[in-house]
Amino acid sequence: MGNESIDWDKLGFDYIKTDLRYLAYWRDGAWQPGVLTEDNVLHISEGSTALHYGQQCFEGLKAYRDKDGSINLFRPDQNAQRMQRSCRRVMMPEVPTELFIEACQQVAKANERFIPPYGTGGTLYLRPYVIGVGDNIGVRAAPEFIFAVFAVPVGPYFKGGLKPHNFLISGYDRAAPNGTGAAKVGGNYAASMMPGAEAKKHGFADCIYLDPQTHTKLEEVGSANFFGITKDGKQFVTPKSSSVLPGITRLSLLELAADRLGLEVVEGDVLIDQLDRFAEAGACGTAAVITPIGGIEYKGKLHVFYSETEVGPVTQRLYKELTGIQTGEVEAPQGWIVKVV
Repeated sequence: MGNESIDWDKLGFDYIKTDLRYLAYWRDGAWQPGVLTEDNVLHISEGSTALHYGQQCFEGLKAYRDKDGSINLFRPDQNAQRMQRSCRRVMMPEVPTELFIEACQQVAKANERFIPPYGTGGTLYLRPYVIGVGDNIGVRAAPEFIFAVFAVPVGPYFKGGLKPHNFLISGYDRAAPNGTGAAKVGGNYAASMMPGAEAKKHGFADCIYLDPQTHTKLEEVGSANFFGITKDGKQFVTPKSSSVLPGITRLSLLELAADRLGLEVVEGDVLIDQLDRFAEAGACGTAAVITPIGGIEYKGKLHVFYSETEVGPVTQRLYKELTGIQTGEVEAPQGWIVKVV
């Protein structure tokens, strides 16, 4: 499929086979030199630990078309570090930061014709992953591993602009205390499919998970991070927990809220029975950037924040600042943008 057949205005978040992807094997105690390949099908052992024991992890980041025509990667070093933490948690060899960024640059460059034009709101979504492969049957680390990166052009998350969505508090737990909640591993997402489907069946955008230990504190919004703006307009608050995935967008918003908007940033408990302390609320992540939260339903009652139809002013400012940095419209903090050349 060539880019001449892509309608940039109708791109969703769907798989599209692009030209080349990066593939490297870990064998004999080291990562072997990687290659770019046209083949989008993996041939792996039936005994691969990724298939049986969930020994795998992944990342998500984007390549953006800058207003000057160049290609931007947004904070790939942070994705590399998070993948290293995930690899450690499930006993896989870490992918060095330099190798991770180089692979992402190669894939973005090789698939440049699939990067949506500046101004369309679309991006090239990059999916790096590490999986345990090789002949095995016991519960142990794999004898071999694959590190790969592929790319898919995706449209703007919000069709028709930034709009608030409502969410439902789930009765399910996303992760266990002291479990793998802070690692970006597939099992966390498999566990979230049923609760998410149930929320959508009842007309909500997704579900929100409470802390697994006490079920009194907000943790994650579907597969995104929660944030709230206090009613006095002075604080940006986001949950802090060992079972929350530390998002790159969340990290960036914490820094922008403090440095560019002059807010006090607070990482701490967000109690379900104290939602009225917030004037605005949102979910943040790579795919959506920011999803404004209109209301949260808990025990049959909908708590509405700023509005179910309008986006709050602080949320709008954060969205504009972050997306402006990603596309070169706003000056980026030092080191946030890595150019693809």
